[in-house]
Amino acid sequence: MQNHLHLFSTVFAVILFCTATSVLAHKVNIFAYVEGDTVFTESYFPDGKPAENGRILVQDEKGATLSEGKTDAKGLFSFPLPKKQDLVIIIDASMGHKNSYLLKESEME
Repeated sequence: MQNHLHLFSTVFAVILFCTATSVLAHKVNIFAYVEGDTVFTESYFPDGKPAENGRILVQDEKGATLSEGKTDAKGLFSFPLPKKQDLVIIIDASMGHKNSYLLKESEME
């Protein structure tokens, strides 16, 4: 009985570890800010590695695409500010690595 309990505990710990690792593996971060009439984005993975060649979509509040492009080797992408309203900036770094950033109109002073 004690061997079964130990085996169950070990299997449970392995499953828990693998699940937590796979969730972390699909995370990508994106940050955006405005300087003048330009929006700058930075995209990177949890280990600090830049999200190179990630597809960026810029959408308005209704989901219409206003701009798109790809991140460079440093995970950077910039574009002209399309209009002063809340923008959703989405990074798709492939293989399930996807995230978004809400750039508020109040940050566009």
